[in-house]
Amino acid sequence: MQLSRLFAAVAAASLLSVQAAPLSAQSLGDRLKRKVQERVDRKTDEGMDKALDKAEETVKCAATDSACIAKAKAEGKKVETTGAKGAAAAGANANANATEDGSSDVNALKPGTGAWANYDFKPGERILFFDDFTKDEVGDFPRRMEFQSGSLELVDWQGGRWLRASSDSKWYVPLPEVRPDRFTMEFDYYIPSGEVWIYFGEKEERQVDFGGHGHAALSNRANKVQAQYTESGGESKIRRGRIMVDGKYAKVYLDEKRVLNVPNADLERTNKILFYTDGDDANPSLFGNFRLAAGGKKLYDVLAETGRVATQGIYFDTGSDRIRPESSPTLKEIAAMLTEHGDLSLTIEGHTDNVGSAATNKTLSEKRAAAVKAALVGSYGVEAGRLETAGFGSTKPAGSNDTPEGRQTNRRVELVRR
Repeated sequence: MQLSRLFAAVAAASLLSVQAAPLSAQSLGDRLKRKVQERVDRKTDEGMDKALDKAEETVKCAATDSACIAKAKAEGKKVETTGAKGAAAAGANANANATEDGSSDVNALKPGTGAWANYDFKPGERILFFDDFTKDEVGDFPRRMEFQSGSLELVDWQGGRWLRASSDSKWYVPLPEVRPDRFTMEFDYYIPSGEVWIYFGEKEERQVDFGGHGHAALSNRANKVQAQYTESGGESKIRRGRIMVDGKYAKVYLDEKRVLNVPNADLERTNKILFYTDGDDANPSLFGNFRLAAGGKKLYDVLAETGRVATQGIYFDTGSDRIRPESSPTLKEIAAMLTEHGDLSLTIEGHTDNVGSAATNKTLSEKRAAAVKAALVGSYGVEAGRLETAGFGSTKPAGSNDTPEGRQTNRRVELVRR
């Protein structure tokens, strides 16, 4: 707008120089034109300087291009990673980190529909470890994990932050205690070539592994147990792997499907879990959104004891009240509980962490509680009069908002007997 007014002034000055007194008008017009040109030149130079400074400081590299990233770092430049080679084949899953949990290819589905109708994974309620790497620097190894070997660093890719392995690599996920008897683990992965092996125990004889093209296996060489699954026509894409353990029993999931069901898996209990993955410069593996949690009692048992129970099993899109289909098992359990106990009425409470404004969090928590009620009434046949809703935002934290685990604990739905 300013340049438009200046050019209009030049035009007016030029017209004046033709029509008005020759000497004085021409002098005025010349001065105006010189001033305009000086200002245009100065603005152009400033814009070019900023663009050049930014270009000199930042280098764009594909997430798979280790040579480009290494060169930029050696020159002291900032690295901006872009989509990995072949990432187009990752399909609709390609923005898994854009949600609070799970991958984004299921956005069109609702709880209890399609493959999710038979899905039975319920996450543990007490968060032992959670990390989406948002507090770490690109190019670093995650501070909250333990490096073992290989080439591992964080990159920005497809809207989220990922741990990239550009060679065969090992790392530990530490736990604050020995893994409990009931336990769940979830993480996102993209493995274009090869697998990731997850070892339970120092002897590395009890393991679960996931392959990038739709493969999963569980083995325990101590008692000669082995089970495996391979997806027919599986493609390399971003997936979510899940493991649910109850004593010796273990179930393994690929995305929305339970693929292994091993009653005598007997995975060892230690205070850290080893990840070992394939990877190379041309085909690095990527990992993100780790969540490990201790399993708990059935919802009704806790509700009967204390009058309230919190659940981590109802998933929402980030910043939204849209319930994700992974919530099916928990919604089914709540509906069954109400069916079995006809005198039971509940208040559904929504809670958030403290990220964002208090007003926004309160509104979001209210909408999420209402969405849970709507799902129970509309999809599971619960009588509306037995359910009330309330949203408290971040005003009633269940954990510390200073840690990732605490913030994850605070993002919850609670059921209160009334």
